[in-house]
Amino acid sequence: MLKEIRLIIFLFVILLFTFFTGRYYFSDINIKNSYKSLNSIDQKIKDYSTKLPVLKDNTKDIIEYVEKSNNKKKKKFNFWSLLNPDE
Repeated sequence: MLKEIRLIIFLFVILLFTFFTGRYYFSDINIKNSYKSLNSIDQKIKDYSTKLPVLKDNTKDIIEYVEKSNNKKKKKFNFWSLLNPDE
């Protein structure tokens, strides 16, 4: 008997919690506050982006190209020939 009463109380508390949470989440006040905070974040990003300094580009001619060597004495390896036991 005591277990059933405790179970009913737990279910009642859980249902009340979900009811009040949903009621607050879908209320007009919360929706307005959400949109206001999103707009204020967008405004802060715009203000901050206008104050960012622009750095001078100093990466011109930073890449040095190396010519390919003409060494033709390279040995070519073939995977299947390495497995061949005849050699």
